[in-house]
Amino acid sequence: MKINEVARNVFEIESKEILGLSDLLTEDFESAIQAVLETKGKLIVSGMGKSGIVGNKIAATLASTGTPSFFLHPGEAYHGDLGMIESLDIVLLISNSGETDEILKLIPFLKSQGNRTLSMSGNPQSTLAKNTDYHLNISVQKEACPLQLAPTSSTTATMVMGDAIAVSLMKLKDFQDFNFAKFHPGGNLGKKLLVKIKDVMKTKDLPICHQKDRMKDVVHSITQGGEGVGIVLNEDKIVGVISDGDIRRSMENERLFFTLTAKDIMSTNPKTILYSKSLTDAYNMMGEERVNTLIVVGESGELLGTIQSHDVNI
Repeated sequence: MKINEVARNVFEIESKEILGLSDLLTEDFESAIQAVLETKGKLIVSGMGKSGIVGNKIAATLASTGTPSFFLHPGEAYHGDLGMIESLDIVLLISNSGETDEILKLIPFLKSQGNRTLSMSGNPQSTLAKNTDYHLNISVQKEACPLQLAPTSSTTATMVMGDAIAVSLMKLKDFQDFNFAKFHPGGNLGKKLLVKIKDVMKTKDLPICHQKDRMKDVVHSITQGGEGVGIVLNEDKIVGVISDGDIRRSMENERLFFTLTAKDIMSTNPKTILYSKSLTDAYNMMGEERVNTLIVVGESGELLGTIQSHDVNI
C-alpha cells in the first residue's frame, strides 16, 4: 500500500463530492440567506456528534464574519439551554441522516416559539428536512472512508455548505477586512488594521540631515539613525531622503565625495505617510514603492518619525 496514493484518493473522492453540491442547490439556499440577512436575531447552530463538531466551526466562522452566531449543543438545549434561543433567532439544525433524535426533539419548541428554521441533511425527504423552513441538501454519493462508515465526505460537504452561507452573507453585507479585524484584535490582521503608525513609529534619534551638510556629517547621521536612510530638511521642511545606496554611488568618485553636500545626492521624492494611517497602509505602501523605510508626517507635512518594514511585519 502506498500511503500517498491513499491520501490522493481521499482528496479525489471528497473534492468530487464538494463539486456535486452545486447541483444540489435550490431556491431554499437563497431564501435562507435572505432570511438570515433580514433577521434582527442571531443564527444559532446545533448538531450532534460529528455534525455538532462541524456546526461549532460554522458558528465560529459566522460570528467572526459579521453574522451573530453561536453553537448550541442539542443535549444541553433539551435540558435548559433552550432559554438561550430568542423568538427572532434563526436556528440551523444539522443532521446528515435527518433523523437524529436529539435534533428532532428541538423542533416542537422552535415551532411553538415561532423561530424560523434552516436544516442541513443528506436526505431532502427526511423528517428534519420536512419540518424546517429551509433545507440545504448536503448528500454525498461516497464517503472517503473505505468502510463507508466514518463521516468524511459528508462532514466536508457540511463544512463547505456552512462556508457558502458565511461567504454569501459577507458579500451581501459588504463585510471588509477592517470589519474582520475588529473581531480578531489579537491576530496579525487585527494588529495591522487596528494599530496606527503613530503607535509604533520611531520618534527619537532620527537620522536628520540638512541640505548643506557635508558627506562626513551625512554618513554620521545615517549611521547614528541605524535605519539606512537620512532625512534631509530645509529648516523644518522635508525636502529629500538619502539612502545607503545613494552614499555608495556617490563614493565612486572618491576625490569629489567629501566636497558634496546632502542636497547634491538626495532624492527629492521622499516616501512619506500620515501618522494616523494603519500598519496595513504602511505595509502596502512599502510594497508598492519598494522601500523598507517610510517617513512619518503630521497633518501639515511636518516630520514626526520613521517606520520600517520590521515594524509592520507583525
